[in-house]
Amino acid sequence: MNVLEGIRNRAKSLKKTIALPEYDDERVLQAAEIATREHVATIQLIGDPVVIEQKSKSLGISLSGIEIVDHKKDQKKAEYVQSLFELRKGKGLTLQQAEQWLDSTMYYACMMLYHNRVDGIVSGAALSSPDVIRPALQIIKTAPEVKLASSCFLMVVPDCPYGADGVFLYADSGFNPNPSSEELAHIAITTARTATQLLGVEPIVAMLSFSTKGSARHELVDKVIEATAIAQTLKPDLLIDGELQGDAALVPSVAAKKAPESKVAGKANVLIFPDLNAGNICYKLTERLARATAIGPILQGLAKPVNDLSRGCKAQDIVDQIAVTVLQTQF
Repeated sequence: MNVLEGIRNRAKSLKKTIALPEYDDERVLQAAEIATREHVATIQLIGDPVVIEQKSKSLGISLSGIEIVDHKKDQKKAEYVQSLFELRKGKGLTLQQAEQWLDSTMYYACMMLYHNRVDGIVSGAALSSPDVIRPALQIIKTAPEVKLASSCFLMVVPDCPYGADGVFLYADSGFNPNPSSEELAHIAITTARTATQLLGVEPIVAMLSFSTKGSARHELVDKVIEATAIAQTLKPDLLIDGELQGDAALVPSVAAKKAPESKVAGKANVLIFPDLNAGNICYKLTERLARATAIGPILQGLAKPVNDLSRGCKAQDIVDQIAVTVLQTQF
């Protein structure tokens, strides 16, 4: 069984409900059918029932077992409008604006999640990342113990002896452009938690740099060293070390030469990049050159799970992201 099959099978046992707000996208409808047929989650499509039924019929997609919520006529809409107004009135939102916001299926899904009507949201096949993330941050917000939201990619590299049998988490590869030392420390801690949720393995976290244990001196290296120290103070039980170059983090023989006293070097399965340039470039290169599967961006640190999609995603990618979202409900 590969890691994605394992994630889908674990998701099935949790019996959670996931909202899909992009009701008129062919891939989303296909994913809803697959996820329902395979019992990955109970699916709620948010949107116009007439459009959903007509489009599904034209595509030969079965809606059996899928719940449809008409956000324009839903009996909970007035309650959600008032609730959204109360949440955002301190930011200047009026009651009329709250009603207008809830014309958006993404905002409506977030209010459903806020009120525990669903357990998570997957969106972004058609919407841009800001249009997915903004409502989540405005309504769901970050978990109490989390300083900032971030993202990671689950990377599955075929025939790879490193990491967790070729499986890694890369962070932050899609959200924070240039995190400070403190922010980088919190990204590392949050990503370690995600590794536990998704993979069920002990996270071994490498704070990456172009230097290993003092081999180079630069303010960019100092940021990683400081971030490592902060994370170790905040989470003394977390297996984390840095600064480490990529080869020292992954390859035991290199680790033995460059960082012989490190408990992380040569064993890392969670890779924390110093900025978005490094993280985004590396995940795309890994995906293309190593023919890896990249699942994400997986949003992390929110009080309840909301996940983004690549607009180039396929229906199966959406199903996998639904499964990931289900597992994120566990903690």
